[in-house]
Amino acid sequence: MPRCSSTSVASSQEGKILAASHGGSYVIRLVGDVRLTLCTTIDEYFQVMYEDPEFTSVWVDLCEAQGIDSTTLGLLAKLALTVEEKFGFRPTIYASDPGIVRLLKSMAFQRLFDLREEACGVPGEVTEIPAVAGSEEAVKEKVIEAHRALMGISEENRERFTELMTALEHG
Repeated sequence: MPRCSSTSVASSQEGKILAASHGGSYVIRLVGDVRLTLCTTIDEYFQVMYEDPEFTSVWVDLCEAQGIDSTTLGLLAKLALTVEEKFGFRPTIYASDPGIVRLLKSMAFQRLFDLREEACGVPGEVTEIPAVAGSEEAVKEKVIEAHRALMGISEENRERFTELMTALEHG
């Protein structure tokens, strides 16, 4: 069980993805303003995690996130759906900022994750995952996949993203 601690980030900063793993347990920490520019990085890390034969748990730590766009939220939803389907458990997501918690609940993330409204002290060392650039077409495909995952969570999400998906798929 993670040790709880309070962490804050004073000014807005470019998004980063940090991660740690030990014996099949993974922690993914999103820091700063996390946008679609990191979607290839996130998605590729998830693939490596799924292929780990020792994979047993994953926590997502949003306590240092200042902003999360819908593409990133969709990739997190896809993570939860994949983990439930392939490994039979729900990941845990930590968020201590009231605005981030509201965002997660507005997207119905409590249906996909064990949502903890507290800070997560990560045992061990977390390191930054190097950013992976994706082609414009690959990024567009990840954006579409991410929004499909979000739309599948609730009717409200389906309505919220219908116009965007139409534009993406026909644009």
